Amino acid sequence: MGVEIRGSPVTAEEFADMEEFVHDYLAASVEAEEDGGRMRWYPWHSADYRFNHIRNVVKIAERIAQEVGANVPVVRVAAAFHDVSKLEAEQDVHAEAGAHVAREYLTTRGDYPDSFVEEVCSVVEAHSYQGPLSDVSLETQCLIEGDVLDKVGANGTVLMLLRMGYEARSHMDAAEMVDRVLERGQEHADRVESDVAESIAHQRLKRVKWIREWLESEVAGVDPDERTVEF
Repeated sequence: MGVEIRGSPVTAEEFADMEEFVHDYLAASVEAEEDGGRMRWYPWHSADYRFNHIRNVVKIAERIAQEVGANVPVVRVAAAFHDVSKLEAEQDVHAEAGAHVAREYLTTRGDYPDSFVEEVCSVVEAHSYQGPLSDVSLETQCLIEGDVLDKVGANGTVLMLLRMGYEARSHMDAAEMVDRVLERGQEHADRVESDVAESIAHQRLKRVKWIREWLESEVAGVDPDERTVEF
């Protein structure tokens, strides 16, 4: 359970209830699909992975919001709902669908100010925006930065290596897969705007680089000259 933020219209208990709702909603989305769930066996298409991702994003986005002076309660709640519809809606509309779920929840399960509800829903709906972060609100920027940064670092590397098993790859492909994390991570690092997000990205990319270097030193046949990302 999180710590209640001073001045927030959402108590710690209410936020815990929101998280429980999101978890149950994701699980129900999987169960409702034909054959028991879309690619349930694939890590990031499971309810457990998606909920873990959401909790990670809440933590990162909240830290960024605190550092840049954004509305922390708005960012926190928007982060909790940002992928609630990820497993039931198509990718290109999951943000809008998530905003609809968030609005329904906030207007029926609490007495939250209309302005708060509107801002949360606006941030959820905008979180999949692919353009410059200077075009969006500060709160949306915090959520987008938190969202992309969860895919970088040790967490992103482990998930990519898990993918090897599902694709019947050998451990000899590990360096190639880690290179993909580095490439994507660098793209995300180049996109973020805030100093704190840049710092997090740099730290996480260093961890991926270490893993790549360990593979070079321990696995025969891994060619250091094949590295695709330089630091």
